[in-house]
Amino acid sequence: MKKNKINRDIPTEYLGEFQLFEGAFHNRDEYQRASGCVKAIQPGEEKMLSNIKEAIQKTGLCDGMTISFHHHFREGDAVLNMVLDEIAKAGIKNLKLASSSIANVHAPLIEHIKNGVITEITSSGLRDEVGAAISRGLMDKPVVIRSHGGRARAIETGEIKIDVAFLGASSADAYGNANGVKGKAPCGSLGYAKVDAEYADKVVIITDSLMPYPNTPISIPQTRVDYVVEVESIGDPSKIASGATRVTKDPKELMIAEKAAEIIINSPYFKEGFSFQTGTGGSTLAVSKFLSEAMKENNITANFALGGITNQMGVMLEQGLIKKLIDVQSFDTGAIDSLINNDHHYEIGADFYASAANKGSAVNQLDVVVLSALEIDTDFNVNVITGSDGVIRGASGGHCDTAAAAKMSMILAPVLRGRIPTVVEKVNTVVTPGETIDVVVTELGVAINPLRQDLITHFKEKGIEIIDIQELKEQAYKVAGTPQPIEYGDKTVALIEYRDGTLIDTVNNHEG
Repeated sequence: MKKNKINRDIPTEYLGEFQLFEGAFHNRDEYQRASGCVKAIQPGEEKMLSNIKEAIQKTGLCDGMTISFHHHFREGDAVLNMVLDEIAKAGIKNLKLASSSIANVHAPLIEHIKNGVITEITSSGLRDEVGAAISRGLMDKPVVIRSHGGRARAIETGEIKIDVAFLGASSADAYGNANGVKGKAPCGSLGYAKVDAEYADKVVIITDSLMPYPNTPISIPQTRVDYVVEVESIGDPSKIASGATRVTKDPKELMIAEKAAEIIINSPYFKEGFSFQTGTGGSTLAVSKFLSEAMKENNITANFALGGITNQMGVMLEQGLIKKLIDVQSFDTGAIDSLINNDHHYEIGADFYASAANKGSAVNQLDVVVLSALEIDTDFNVNVITGSDGVIRGASGGHCDTAAAAKMSMILAPVLRGRIPTVVEKVNTVVTPGETIDVVVTELGVAINPLRQDLITHFKEKGIEIIDIQELKEQAYKVAGTPQPIEYGDKTVALIEYRDGTLIDTVNNHEG
């Protein structure tokens, strides 16, 4: 074992492929951008194929290759399961799955792992049944968890080399021009699919709504697409907005959201032309509502809002409170409608959004980001991957990307969830390092990272009461008791990669 910068033990067997995390801004990439293999299409040649089976054959998919998918349909996705079933029937084994995220709807993946179809996984997250199965030690090789920006970076640099990308699109024409805003199952932005389409050797567009040529707007262009397959259904758009993407009605969470809005309003960044992003937790979404009211009262307009876009942000755009929306993922039908109907609502790729390796991603322009957490420790490290039982049940998402880049990063969380402490001495798993977290907002008070003495001074001058994060932890332990250490096994089941490609933590097997 070797310890990284935040004193997390990293098994030395993985330090040939990965480097130790040495700090949020220690690494600065300089590299030759990767590229995909191109086989020219001649005049008169067709890209339309009869079914997914034929697409698997035409792409030359074989044992040991890497395949990718996107997660814009979230719990409504039908593409990943559909394709993996056909791959299994074809007898192809030992594939590496490089999906942008994995949801509970993808539980059939467990059998494909058991049967040797999938033997490696890299993804932003593992939800519910899949996460629990991985935590129990299902796979021989550990899953590599990457943030959205980290995944884009790894694809850009060639660390993830995609052989075949199977990309669901709400509509496409027979030549491959695809988008997520038309058709019978709109999902909105195809931001996480864009980077796959650009760098994969073979790209297959799977759609249930075939359109006349040219299908516009063009999110994924024909120049990146090898084949097109029409199927009966690619997914259920009504399941895009899961429980995690609905504004809370819980009084405690609303109180936290109101406190957070107060912090933003009294911060140095709340001024004409500021920018912000809110996460997908119930309380973080509620911040947008409180913020919009303050913006109206103070006659302040935001230049842009970024990230996963929600209906609330679409409403603020229509009201003129936000000048532009920059959308990597549409989180609900209201956001999809906004992307379709408003010319100031822009779709971007994951590399544009949050890669740490390119010539400047959008997160670098953020003033404020509002995020949620499963746990925060007294060093301000944040866990969004493993639950209090040590089981993988979450996703890295853009958490560490936005926290590192924004001028003020905020974590919203209750001190206790039920009788389980959220503010703890040491989080189970570090996804976002404490040096990049500025403010923690709870129902019992607001803590500010001592590294941000400028903010501490500013808020004290504004009359905002600041509490030490140790006090928040002690109050949690006073009610719930000191949490017992989790007894993990000896098998590493997940490697947590920071956005710069270094290992920030690992997860060992645990039954939960």
